[in-house]
Amino acid sequence: MGSFLFVGALAFASIHSVPSDLPGNWTSVGCYTDVAGVRTLSASTYTDTKNMTVGNCISFCENQDYIYAGVEFSQECYCGNTINIDDTNATATDCNMPCTGNALETCGAGGRLNLFWSGATPPPPPVTSPKVGDWTSIGCFSDNVNGAGRSLPVGADLAGPATIRTCTAACFASGYQFAGAEFAAELRIGSSGNFFPRACIDCSMVCAGNSSEFCGGPNRLTVYNYTGTDLPPITNPGGGGGGAGAAPVVNVYDGLPGTWNYSACYIDNAHGRIFENAIGPNATTTVESCVNSCIAGNYSVAGIEFGVNCGNRLINGAEPAIENTCNMGCGGNSTEACGGPNRLSVYSSSKNITVLPVPTVLNDTNILPKNWTYAGCYTDENNGRVLPWQIIWEHNATVEACVNQCSTFGYTAASLEYGQECYCGDISDIQANGATLAPETDCSFQCSGDPIHLCGGGLRMTTYFFNGVKNVWHTPAVTVPLIATVGLNNKVTFLEKDGTGFPNSTGAYELDLSLTHDFDHAWREMHVKSDVFCSASIILPDKAGRQINVGGWSLQSTYGIRLYTPNGVEGVNSTNDWEEDYNTLKLQRGRWYPTAAMLPNGSILVVGGETGSNAPAEPSLEILPRPPGGDTYLNMDWLQRTDPNNLYPFIFVLPGGGIFIAYYNEARILDAATFDTIKSLPNAPAAVDNFDGGRTYPLEGVAMSLPQHAPYTDPLEILICGGSTPGPGFALDNCVTIAPEVENPTWTIERMPSRRVMPCMAALPDGTFLLLNGAHQGVAGFGLATDPALTALLYDPALPLGQRMSILNTTIVARLYHSEATLLPDGRVLVSGSDPQDGKNPEEFRIEVYVPPYLETGLTQPSYSLPKNDWAYGGTYQITNVTLHQGSAATMRVSLIAATSSTHGNAMGSRTIFPQFSCSGRTCTITAPPNANISPPGWHQLFILDGPTPSHSQWVRIGGDPGELGNWPSTGPFTVPGV
Repeated sequence: MGSFLFVGALAFASIHSVPSDLPGNWTSVGCYTDVAGVRTLSASTYTDTKNMTVGNCISFCENQDYIYAGVEFSQECYCGNTINIDDTNATATDCNMPCTGNALETCGAGGRLNLFWSGATPPPPPVTSPKVGDWTSIGCFSDNVNGAGRSLPVGADLAGPATIRTCTAACFASGYQFAGAEFAAELRIGSSGNFFPRACIDCSMVCAGNSSEFCGGPNRLTVYNYTGTDLPPITNPGGGGGGAGAAPVVNVYDGLPGTWNYSACYIDNAHGRIFENAIGPNATTTVESCVNSCIAGNYSVAGIEFGVNCGNRLINGAEPAIENTCNMGCGGNSTEACGGPNRLSVYSSSKNITVLPVPTVLNDTNILPKNWTYAGCYTDENNGRVLPWQIIWEHNATVEACVNQCSTFGYTAASLEYGQECYCGDISDIQANGATLAPETDCSFQCSGDPIHLCGGGLRMTTYFFNGVKNVWHTPAVTVPLIATVGLNNKVTFLEKDGTGFPNSTGAYELDLSLTHDFDHAWREMHVKSDVFCSASIILPDKAGRQINVGGWSLQSTYGIRLYTPNGVEGVNSTNDWEEDYNTLKLQRGRWYPTAAMLPNGSILVVGGETGSNAPAEPSLEILPRPPGGDTYLNMDWLQRTDPNNLYPFIFVLPGGGIFIAYYNEARILDAATFDTIKSLPNAPAAVDNFDGGRTYPLEGVAMSLPQHAPYTDPLEILICGGSTPGPGFALDNCVTIAPEVENPTWTIERMPSRRVMPCMAALPDGTFLLLNGAHQGVAGFGLATDPALTALLYDPALPLGQRMSILNTTIVARLYHSEATLLPDGRVLVSGSDPQDGKNPEEFRIEVYVPPYLETGLTQPSYSLPKNDWAYGGTYQITNVTLHQGSAATMRVSLIAATSSTHGNAMGSRTIFPQFSCSGRTCTITAPPNANISPPGWHQLFILDGPTPSHSQWVRIGGDPGELGNWPSTGPFTVPGV
């Protein structure tokens, strides 16, 4: 599985939470459950997917005179004057989701509410008024559940906001004995009723006109009986009242717009509502106004029953009724028929109306994605959602869309609820989170985008499982550096921040790993003149393999260009230091968080960044050495548009000669000479429930180009792993790959074993990639991530998709913001840094080496001699004295790993190449890559592999120094090594 070893340390040297600065007298009450049938706070509510904060929620509730405010699920706000008695105080850590408008604040969680109180005395809780005049409460009763019919047959309008007094007054005026209040604002009346008693708590909605009393609930009536003896004769109550004693009503056949005409009287709610869109009751409704309202909405079918209903079809197995049962007069014209109890007067612009059948479970394996089957109707929200990822499709939810979305992102369970909500997770989540099979009739909501199929119910999940193999995750048996680079002298240079760093730091160090037994000589102090905080570095192709570092934190340092020439040998301290002179050599534009890359022509591309620490965008690119002729930088609108989520973009030279660049969640191919866009690529997918997630800083993932194999005819693929989402900072749990140069390129998604933001990746000599460091939650930056990712992963592109991940060993050191991973010449990986400044995890001086699985077998590493280390493109070169201890030349491999400089998960300059070679005896002849598009000019670590086991590497230069960087800069206090 590989292992971590500590190799030494240098001998010197916000988590989101409940805010304390609340307005006025507001205080935090704690974390509360919110999983009962009635909300913890059941008055006003709103949702804000981008700008929810505790302060915004409190302000919303306070402006409506509520004394309690609560935030939940990152984006939901609830208000009230009472707390539901069935919900209780929960563990504080249960509320662990950041607010969408401020990732530093906590906004509850699934089924958990951060609760706040204004300090005011709560008003008395609402009650069921026992008596109003001669009207007496007889209890709470069900109404029209699953189309069973109305308990009271007549609907009536109210003269003002709903209260028990206004409801009973309207009922008395119409001459009826029974009055029922429902849904906080609706009135049903009748001379008799079809009553089915229910628990009083079911009638828990406060009256719209009086929050101190209850007016029924969803499909629940608070019913009152008139006990007096002076009821007037029954009359039309309005709102489609009609009934006994009302004048005859007729359908409208003339004077309607265009081809509109009466269709039929239909039964409503036999199997559910037969229209998909309801405008609501209106006391002045007429047939003409109903039809005109539907025309305004571009609908072709209209229906009237206490209100206006519109659509382009009828659903839920709509059936015609006996015509004379549509006998209620319209509120605006009592001579026109406006439906009846559970009856709709239907009009249409077409002679033929499409009627869709009663919805059923989609259980056809010929329609469902491959290997997906229906699993049943399951319960949900037993102390939190059963499946973790929610997607809401208000108008277009379908089973196929939900299952496909979950499957694409690597999940094995998909469920649908409330007709419009899709949830993704794993089959193991069902049992782990307490879900159980419910009666099939509980999942009765039609899908918002497919009304002939079922999409769950209230807290009931229409659930599908994947019955195949989806994710195979194998299990093989000194400084706080910002930038780590292995030099040609096989020593590691580190650069660290200055202005925000430790006062006794010199900003630069070199580590000789051959001297780790001798601490005083293993580390050498070096020096930089300006702050390299969040700058960029690559290795130059000049004959000395100089390291160049550009950009920085603020002021002059953002323009900085710094050069270091590695010298000396292992075991003896080197003598060279960093060279920098702002007056002689600087960037055209100041840059913080830029990326540097080597172009095929041997010049240096510097892209993007900001003008300083958290300053405006620098949406441009420039070339080094600076071309003659004034300002030569180029502004890019796509960098301006995607700031600030495009920092440290990923850049790779493509075999076709273009430049691939990925920034935020976008990607494109640029012309290597003009930098015009050749091809805009599809946006990279992010989270299963959030397409706005990104892959570059601060939503930081990591990228590599996958190995290229001679004869280099396969298209180059780019791999990007991890990242996060804006706002809540939900780290991504997948890798994506794309072959940018193929026709119609698309991204392929592969799920990782866990979520990860700020990961690091190192290319290994066997063609695999080590993924480690980072966090499971948050974004990159000081104090903005939590839950360190301690387990290393291995990605093997030689394995089939979905089977490329291996779970390796675990460290005890949290490696968060500003951590790095660098391949060493002996095949191990140096792991360093971590600068979270979160008050919990330390600035990390300890350095580790990770021993990959190929060095854990106990096999002796092979060896070779390298007579010539300066290779031309397409040339053939020999390695001699090849010594293999396990296999033969037939099983040997040769790899070239480009020199890189690693910072913020961006291994600038990375490339993996498996060149053509042949062997005779102990001498092997290697053919260098054919051109600068396959392998941009530069230095590479040359490994040979004896089966799985790599040799120690030696450095070779491929392609020379076509830009003559070895003679640059020609002025100032710089030492130039030549080309």
